[in-house]
Amino acid sequence: MNLVVDDIPAMLRFYQAAFPHWYVRSQGQGEWYGKARTWLHFGDERQYIALSDHGEGQNRDLSGHQVGFAHFAYVVNNLKAVVERLVAAGFQVDKLGAKHPHRDNVYFIDPAGFEVEFVEYFSDIPAERNSD
Repeated sequence: MNLVVDDIPAMLRFYQAAFPHWYVRSQGQGEWYGKARTWLHFGDERQYIALSDHGEGQNRDLSGHQVGFAHFAYVVNNLKAVVERLVAAGFQVDKLGAKHPHRDNVYFIDPAGFEVEFVEYFSDIPAERNSD
C-alpha cells in the first residue's frame, strides 16, 4: 500500500505503535510529477507500507460518499496488545467492530486521516471468519 501523506514522522509514530517489530526498510528523496518528496517503506520482511510526504489538502470525509479509501485492515494476532500500544502512544479508538463469535476488530484514524481496521480472528475456518 502506498499512502501519500503530509507528515511522515506522525505516520511512523502511529504505525510503530501498532507494529513495533516493523522498521524503515528503505527511504529516499525524489520527485513525483514535478514535486519534491521524501518517501520511505515501513514494514518487515513480508510486507510494508510505502509513505510519501508530498500530499496536499485533506483526506476524504469518512462519513461522506467521495471515491477513495473507506478503510483498510490489518490482521493481527493480539488485538488487545495493538490497542493498548496505540492508546499508550496517544491515539484513540475511533469505533469498535460489531460483536462476532469468530473475530474482534477495532478502528483507528491514523494521522493522515485514513481509517485503519485491526482485526483478530478466533477461527481458521474462512466461512466462520467471514460470516455476518
